[in-house]
Amino acid sequence: MGSTQQYDAVVVGSGPNGLVAAVELAAAGRSVLVLEADETLGGGCRSAELTEPGFVHDICSAIHAFGVFSPAFAGLPLERHGLRWRYPEIDLAHPLDGGRAAFTQRSVRATAAELASPAYRRLVGPQVDNFRELSPALLGPLARLPRHPVALARFGIPALLPATTLGRSLGSEAAAALFAGAAAHSILPLSHALTSSFGLVLLASAHAVGWPVAEGGSQAIADALVSYLRELGGECRTNHRVTSMHDLPPAKAVLFDLAPSQVEAIAGDRLADRYRRRLTRFRHGPGAFKVDYTLDGPVPWTAEACRRAGTVHLGGTMAEIAAAEAEVAAGRHPERPYVLVAQQSVVDPTRAPEGKHTLWAYCHTPARSTVDMTGAIEDQIERFAPGFRDLVRTRHTISPAGFEAHDAAFVGGDIAGGAHDGLQLLARPFPRRDPYTTSDPSLLLCSASTPPGAGVHGMCGYHAAHRALAGVLR
Repeated sequence: MGSTQQYDAVVVGSGPNGLVAAVELAAAGRSVLVLEADETLGGGCRSAELTEPGFVHDICSAIHAFGVFSPAFAGLPLERHGLRWRYPEIDLAHPLDGGRAAFTQRSVRATAAELASPAYRRLVGPQVDNFRELSPALLGPLARLPRHPVALARFGIPALLPATTLGRSLGSEAAAALFAGAAAHSILPLSHALTSSFGLVLLASAHAVGWPVAEGGSQAIADALVSYLRELGGECRTNHRVTSMHDLPPAKAVLFDLAPSQVEAIAGDRLADRYRRRLTRFRHGPGAFKVDYTLDGPVPWTAEACRRAGTVHLGGTMAEIAAAEAEVAAGRHPERPYVLVAQQSVVDPTRAPEGKHTLWAYCHTPARSTVDMTGAIEDQIERFAPGFRDLVRTRHTISPAGFEAHDAAFVGGDIAGGAHDGLQLLARPFPRRDPYTTSDPSLLLCSASTPPGAGVHGMCGYHAAHRALAGVLR
């Protein structure tokens, strides 16, 4: 690349994991350069005026439950660098037909009473009580011995179950639907083992810490990390696509915030054949189709709780959500998809001009789908908010191919960094004592394709950076 400067570490990719890795290395006194192919830093944590001037949309990530309990973020002065969390009155609402809605309150007991589900309190309550002790284990590699084994066991035993099995045990349609909507973040059929783990973590986090948005857009998280990195002496370079190791300056370590297939293409000749083959066998999951809206007013939800919620899960009953996700897994497009909705402007007025609103909505699709799901998404919104279409000013859509064009790590539109089925949920990119190292000690992985996986938490980068500091950069 024409540079003779040598760095202690180069980080390829500027998503939250790459930026946290760079921050940890710079804070330890190492010289760090971040290289980003796009003109804007942030990876899946970017925002832009996609539709009209004055309307700010989150391009990928929108709601940040993991961000507020991430040990990686907790130790950083991100507020001093401009990050402000905005908490909705209700974190999660799940409308049902007939104007009803299941929703979380901060109190587990009050939520269980509203859901008419004592079993919800017995299931979720202990996870909330132990959440602070559990979170480091939940956001770390599986091989690490837990500091709180009893609390982890109380989580792990029900987490092993399929979400449909655990949902049926809750004793009410509303509780089962609420649980299914959270579990469907797994992007798997809800009949699969371990899908309950997603429901438990997300619902416990809603009660324990909340599901906030970043004031001004998710880009504010990336901007705060970049600002702190530069304060520490780290460097960032945009519009610099890395296609081979020749595109990098000399460095003692290279950390890749990329998909395994990208790492294999860039550094394959530096990797042992067996390791390289295992990278190529990494499985990606389904894609996503997203619509960003500008609205002339708030969404006219029939259920009042939905009007105060930051996140709304659409899909109806547990059986309906399970059927929709099974269709996606079978390579089909459900007529009534499970839809994730974020209402950032309900809690963050900086997202839209006064009196106007933004809306963020997406559904799961088969990988590389070319089907326009706008109509199906809007049908689900209209089902629970009649008159919604009358408020729409403009739309901006992103297909699975659009997600991959936005960030090449989203292979086939997979925004989760890899399929969650089988061992890939527990051991990413494949079973290995140290998932962050490669067969070359100077090359490390720090993307969502390593533990703990998807989400804006920075923990993949945090663990990879500390592994580098204990190894090649010690």
